[in-house]
Amino acid sequence: AILGPPEVNITSCPNCINVTIKLPTSHFRDKGKLLSLINIYGELDYNITLKSLDGERKRPRQKTTEELFSTVIGDLYSGRNYCVSVEVTASLNRHSTPSPWKCVTTDSEAQQGYHEVAVAGAICVSLIIAAVLKCVHAAGFILPKISFPQTLV
Repeated sequence: AILGPPEVNITSCPNCINVTIKLPTSHFRDKGKLLSLINIYGELDYNITLKSLDGERKRPRQKTTEELFSTVIGDLYSGRNYCVSVEVTASLNRHSTPSPWKCVTTDSEAQQGYHEVAVAGAICVSLIIAAVLKCVHAAGFILPKISFPQTLV
């Protein structure tokens, strides 16, 4: 039997990717109940392949005894696009189908902080300009009050 593909979801974090993996279902039944791959094999190996501008690299094989689990891939560049594919194998069964590629752009703490500062700065500058214009207008420099002839009033 061929294992896979697992269900994969990825979310970005600053300089990292959080990968959630749900093991593929099996087609084996015991007394009418569908068995999970963990029921059958006890422990499974999974390989994560990471693709970026720098190319493709396989991460070290890891083991799981859970149907649904998460792992974090760290030490990545922020603000870059990364794609992930996961392959699940068992010690007794190396035949597998990798998951389709899932892609995400890593977050950047610096960029988020900069964005908030930029917005706050723009609001402050707008308020200062508004206050200055109000003072100048009140002092009569802008639109001085023109005295109209009595007939127009």
